[in-house]
Amino acid sequence: MTTSNRSEPTESDPGPADAFRAQLRQWLDQELTPDVVEIGGRAPEEGRLEVMLEWNQRLADSGWAAPAWPVEHGGRDADIDEQLAYLEEMSERSAPGPLNVIGVSNIAPAIMTYGTDEQKARFLGPMLRGDEIWSQGMSEPDAGSDLASLRTSAVLDGDEFVLNGQKTWNSLGHIADWCQLYVRTDPTVAKHKGISCLLVDLRTPGIEVRPLRTITGEQPFSEIFLTDARVPASALLGPLHQGWQVAMTTLSFERAGVARLHMGLSRKLDQLLTAPGAAEALTDPRIRDRVAGVYADIACMRWMCNRSLAQMRNGQPAGPDGSLAKLAWGRADQRLAELAMDVLGPSATLDGQWAYNLVAARQTTIAGGTTEINLNIIGEMALGLPREPRPQ
Repeated sequence: MTTSNRSEPTESDPGPADAFRAQLRQWLDQELTPDVVEIGGRAPEEGRLEVMLEWNQRLADSGWAAPAWPVEHGGRDADIDEQLAYLEEMSERSAPGPLNVIGVSNIAPAIMTYGTDEQKARFLGPMLRGDEIWSQGMSEPDAGSDLASLRTSAVLDGDEFVLNGQKTWNSLGHIADWCQLYVRTDPTVAKHKGISCLLVDLRTPGIEVRPLRTITGEQPFSEIFLTDARVPASALLGPLHQGWQVAMTTLSFERAGVARLHMGLSRKLDQLLTAPGAAEALTDPRIRDRVAGVYADIACMRWMCNRSLAQMRNGQPAGPDGSLAKLAWGRADQRLAELAMDVLGPSATLDGQWAYNLVAARQTTIAGGTTEINLNIIGEMALGLPREPRPQ
């Protein structure tokens, strides 16, 4: 039994991205090493960071760090089918992408869309190569999924903004050089309308970064404290007070990115089914039933992804499919983590991969949008249900 979702093109019926796929395969054959594969799925802790940075530079220098980016910024102008081929091949080989995951997928498209020529020239190249690490300053202790409730302030004083406040859950914050920071610049208007976006050097005096250790023992996130920190007015990305528009940018060049979710799950399920001891456990019909359930979840995610990509090819909006895929992914990943414990038995708690996955899976229903927020989006956008009552 295999959950592979990659269909091989034949000589008589070549896929639309056949040449692109073959070029990537050849490059991976030459460049991908076991040490890169081993550290690919973990946080860039000390001892891993140097390997990840070197791999990132090789990706970028060969045009494989962000193939969906425009050529002038270091990409390959990959279309949707080529993006999907890229994700399939990278997932099949357990090859990590660039270190600046959030930077490449979220921050860079905003800079390409709203940035000045100077900002594009200054930031995009070093971001793509991993020469400068980026984090994103959105969440706050009292403004997690509700970004519009943020309180961190930025007051214009001459040609500088003075920053005060706190951010939390900053991915890569403890090693980041820069942060795409969302701040309140006008507290007198509706909360969505008084937000601005700044590109902030985290080495600025008045900025303190404190790492947060998670249940896995790693430190992938940080808190950021800002006390009278001064940044130049030129750090503004997009129009003043229009940060909400910047945050809601949907012009990401990686439109096939949602496919990562079901591909990662497929790979983990395959690894579980071929792990030592799994065959014996699969003689139990209760275990087989649970395996079938996870397999079905992944198959449904794949179908949703394919439908969303088909809509994009036809110029149609994808709708709430991303939220549906995120909701399904979080639940399926946790079910798979628990299934592994019962398939492999007590020895799974001693295995690095599955013990790590058991605790790491707890965050999948929180990170990137909580299950509760996703249910609201799906209910309101997909099912047309009335909006949840808001406090007056």
